[in-house]
Amino acid sequence: MNDNRPICAIATPSGRGGIGIVRASGKGIASLMEAICGRALRAREASYLPFLDADGDAIDQGIAIWFPAPNSYTGEDVLELQGHGGPVVMQMLLARVLAAGAPLGMRLAAPGEFTERAYLNDKLDLAQAEAVADLIDASTEQAARSAQRSMSGEFSQRVHGLRDRLIDLRMLVEATLDFPEEEIDFLERADAEGKLRAVREALAATLAAARTGALLRDGLNVVLVGEPNVGKSSLLNALAGAEVAIVTPIAGTTRDRVAQAIQVEGVPINIIDTAGLRESSDEVERIGIARTWDEIGRADVVLLLGVAEAGTSSGREPADRLGPVPAPESERARETRSDPPLAAEVLEHTGSRVPVVHVWNKIDLAGMPAASRGEGAERSVWLSARTGEGIDGLRSCLLELAGWQGAGESQFIARERHLDALRRASGHLDEAAALGWREGHGLELFAEELRLAQEALGEITGEFSADELLGVIFSRFCIGK
Repeated sequence: MNDNRPICAIATPSGRGGIGIVRASGKGIASLMEAICGRALRAREASYLPFLDADGDAIDQGIAIWFPAPNSYTGEDVLELQGHGGPVVMQMLLARVLAAGAPLGMRLAAPGEFTERAYLNDKLDLAQAEAVADLIDASTEQAARSAQRSMSGEFSQRVHGLRDRLIDLRMLVEATLDFPEEEIDFLERADAEGKLRAVREALAATLAAARTGALLRDGLNVVLVGEPNVGKSSLLNALAGAEVAIVTPIAGTTRDRVAQAIQVEGVPINIIDTAGLRESSDEVERIGIARTWDEIGRADVVLLLGVAEAGTSSGREPADRLGPVPAPESERARETRSDPPLAAEVLEHTGSRVPVVHVWNKIDLAGMPAASRGEGAERSVWLSARTGEGIDGLRSCLLELAGWQGAGESQFIARERHLDALRRASGHLDEAAALGWREGHGLELFAEELRLAQEALGEITGEFSADELLGVIFSRFCIGK
């Protein structure tokens, strides 16, 4: 970040293409126009002309655009050369830019350095800069739209709004530190307690939205779990819309994880089929079962499959040895059911961290209709993976668990780094609320927790960031960005 020499790079993907772009950025690079384009260019106006080598011969014919500072992507002078996308032509043009810019110290750009300079020159904040990479990497249309909203500053505006509220509260608290005999009355009149409560509520809402935004970037990891032959592989194929996993009547066919990325209303979901859980003397199957438990530990949602049973009355849901099915309240009052061993083991392994949804498969064999009961993690779904009946109900359940319903077009994209900063800020505000300064505790600790919360929020947009963090973030960009 301390190397301010001009930089250049090929900004389009490697390989052959109809169009290729070479981009240069830096202070005082106007001399490149005369050297490569043969004349000066008008600002932000596309000019069709030959790109010249050192002898004045044409390397290629294309479009050149000049963006003088500060009105450019990086905030520096930028020259963009758009030519034919052959790899040899692009390398020749890049070599020409390096040679023409040698007196200025021109060098090849590091990964993400163009966007890094945009951040350092206050063209983007850190959250917006990361959204540039997220837009490039978006795997769904909804992820791309959400990344665009983050890049335009929607997420940053929320964070800045929280920060401004904290600054206002800190101002009130710190203004009283020199007047301890008046601090309680002053803060009560200023409604410091109400302001803190409002900030905590707004922060909780932002954290919830950021969790949903993070799913758009990384996808919701959904693990299919159950005994052999309950239809896990069939359900994976039904959700994927393709024969991804092998399906046979032989128990234990699936020995290792089979993963498939799908989209549900633009939300990326990673469906992971696993080996059936049972006692086995087969060493290979036992390894697969051990990996199933590992996948459960990494899951965002667990779908615990059982087989729907026939012969139940109209007032009762089917039962299965994997777990109880909710009965009407009148029957539930008369009869107490306990969770069977497998359901208990899965719930113990996940705790309250991961929602576990009971999926009752093979309703076509049981002569039962598709249904869905309960809400969120308390939901049970009846379906047929073979016929597809009830699959839409399961998709809706997954969207609900992803927190997507109601988010839609207002959603922004987020990263785990953002979630961590928001959690830490929330923790500091919880500590501030628990200090109980009304009962005589010093305001110094209260003020310090507010300061730490503001600092955590500042990490999201880059107001408080270590150089090492910036290096990690921008090194993951592509070279031309």
